[in-house]
Amino acid sequence: MLISTLIPMQFAVPDFIPALPEIFLLAGTCLVLLVDLFVKDSNRFITYILAQAVLLITAGLVISGFDNPDLLEAFQVTGKASITTFSDMFVLDPMAQVLKVSILLITVGVFVYSRPYLHSRQMYKGEYFTLGLFAVLGMMIIVSAKTMLLIYLGLELLSLAMYAMVAFRRNDGKASEAAMKYFVLGAIASGMLLYGMSIIYGVSGSLHIDHIASFMASQNVMENIGLLLGLAFIIVGLGFKLGVVPFHMWVPDVYDGAPTAVTMFLGTAPKIAAFAMVIRLLVEGLDGMLQGWQQILSMLAALSFIIGNIIAIAQTNIKRMLAYSTISHMGFVLMGILAGSQLGYAASMFYIITYAIIAMGAFAVVIMLSNSGYEADQLNDLKGLSTRHPWYAFMMMLFLFSMAGVPPTVGFYAKLSVIKAVVDAEIIWLAVLAVVMSVVGAYYYLRAIKLMYFDKSDDVDGNGDPLLAVNAGLDFKLLLSANGLSVLALGILPGALMSLCVMAVKASL
Repeated sequence: MLISTLIPMQFAVPDFIPALPEIFLLAGTCLVLLVDLFVKDSNRFITYILAQAVLLITAGLVISGFDNPDLLEAFQVTGKASITTFSDMFVLDPMAQVLKVSILLITVGVFVYSRPYLHSRQMYKGEYFTLGLFAVLGMMIIVSAKTMLLIYLGLELLSLAMYAMVAFRRNDGKASEAAMKYFVLGAIASGMLLYGMSIIYGVSGSLHIDHIASFMASQNVMENIGLLLGLAFIIVGLGFKLGVVPFHMWVPDVYDGAPTAVTMFLGTAPKIAAFAMVIRLLVEGLDGMLQGWQQILSMLAALSFIIGNIIAIAQTNIKRMLAYSTISHMGFVLMGILAGSQLGYAASMFYIITYAIIAMGAFAVVIMLSNSGYEADQLNDLKGLSTRHPWYAFMMMLFLFSMAGVPPTVGFYAKLSVIKAVVDAEIIWLAVLAVVMSVVGAYYYLRAIKLMYFDKSDDVDGNGDPLLAVNAGLDFKLLLSANGLSVLALGILPGALMSLCVMAVKASL
């Protein structure tokens, strides 16, 4: 009798098409994991090829969604080209598509660069590629998340994979120490972020970003202690993931301790996902508290410029120098976001994508100079590179000039566009500080270039062994050349990528 009176529950079948790239990536990663179980160490290239194929096909699926008719219809009706599925938890919009393609293609490049490094150190295992694929899946989930819950789930998937990758060299005490630091501090930051989300949920009654934004619009948010407290905890979590001061403690130690191939991955694609997380949480969800988080981000950006650039001058280790350099660059990313305008968000998006391309190339040169018994991670290892390998010295010079913001490289245009957005927002003091600290930062980049072009090589590495020739395959060398030339080409002709970023932001936010 009771059963007959129950009303059957109705479940709406979600539209799987917007999430097709993520679904394929998950299935492909599981396939790579299973195939790797039956592959001998001598045939490990099969795992590598499969992983690359999964990434490229996933990128193709994302690109094929650019002409999705539902996006065009949504844009005509609402003025925003976005469609949601899975009970409005997952969103597909142009910004997500551009960021996903960037993440996937950069990961393809990282895998190409990592292969000779892993092979020469007996680390050429399938776990590296499967963990990398799971990390990419976490990044893509973050990029398309429309609820705080999904953002957190994507972040944890990314973080757990990265913790394991940092500790990938199990018999190396330095790598294990770096992984422990990263894990402990990452767990604290994740807890802070989750606590902030729970406070926002308690006050607004929703985890959905659009619902939170609607709630903010009806409240005097700057007088609501609960919202301010939630915002503070969320910014702590975001600050850690971006690696900005004062949440930067893990960055130099993890960059230095992790295998260089892992450091390259950690310093490129996840930064794009962190940018997307900031946009989803602060710009879309907490836009009503713009005045509050704008002031906090301006201080974080200023501290990142000062501490990142000044401490980088004292470094003799390339990886630690690039770590502090990353801290200062993340300050520029925050600058565009705190400008609070669509052009500022687009400039920040352009900056983070181009920075990932530049950092990938710089770490690739470090990998290229290393051999099986020695990590070429000291600045002195660059001595005389122009006489040993003039073309790759030129590539490294392009990467360093771009990080310093020297025209005509893309770094100059990226910094200029972010500074212009801040000036338009009338935050003049921060723009002036950014310019001054960029000049200070140019010192340590020019020092590295001076070592390559004006110092003589010792012809031995740090172990006293003769320096080997470049131990990399044709694919590595071709990609490195294309990588360096793209930095120059995007600096001379930045219009296409910048227009794409502006279009994506205007159609999404």
